[in-house]
Amino acid sequence: MPVDQYLDRLTINTDLACRLLIDFIQQETTRVGFSRAVVGLSGGIDSALVAFLAAETLGPENVLGIRMPYKSSSAESLEHAQLVIDALGIVHDTIEITPMVDPLLARFPDMSKGRAGNIMARQRMIILFDQSVAFSGLVMGTSNKTESLLGYTTVFGDNAAALHPLGDLYKNQVRQLARAMGVPSVIIDKPPSADLWAGQTDEGELGYTYDEADQLLFLLVDKRYSTEDAVAAGFSESFVDQVWKTMQRSQYKRRLPIIPKLSQRTIGYDFLYLRDWGT
Repeated sequence: MPVDQYLDRLTINTDLACRLLIDFIQQETTRVGFSRAVVGLSGGIDSALVAFLAAETLGPENVLGIRMPYKSSSAESLEHAQLVIDALGIVHDTIEITPMVDPLLARFPDMSKGRAGNIMARQRMIILFDQSVAFSGLVMGTSNKTESLLGYTTVFGDNAAALHPLGDLYKNQVRQLARAMGVPSVIIDKPPSADLWAGQTDEGELGYTYDEADQLLFLLVDKRYSTEDAVAAGFSESFVDQVWKTMQRSQYKRRLPIIPKLSQRTIGYDFLYLRDWGT
């Protein structure tokens, strides 16, 4: 299958997307009584774009960008996060997570890289929510639609945020919007990586590229293709099966904790409102 066979169907109106996301951030931040935002800056495209959107919406003086390196984090990640800070003029801080994470890693010397990565992601979110209190800002998540559908996210880690501005944008669409908003090209063009260990890349772990995943996910999710339809559209049966099963297995990451119904009105079942009350 040519990599770009369905990519043109993912093209978005970046001006419209930008306006919608700015309105979203403005409304959802102020509606719950905030006027500031906190963003974890990893040096990657997703966090960079969220920072650009937040600064455009709330003003750079009302956005706190935090770099949270581990001792194995690449110097490039820190440099690229600094590019965002310099470009926007946002409030910023750097908080090293090594002394917070290492005691737990040392307690389990046989710990896998995946477990260690989850601990780092959750420690970073602890910092962001703590600083959200100190800065009086709402934590902005940086996960995109592709990562969420593939479960490429850590529960109560990078998926634990008040808002996910990029949650309905595939990775390819994140790149489109990032270019339109002026995110530095060196950040947009580099291989996506969670920077969990030296040489780690998202696509290397997934086993396929984001562009390949985006095209298939677009058909399966947005266009409601069956797996048989997706194969008929030109995707290999093994690839479709792999992605479909990954989506199914990661469904628990995309929902709030399930509550058993015991009373007349149960949160999430009968105690429902079209909109949060706000303040």
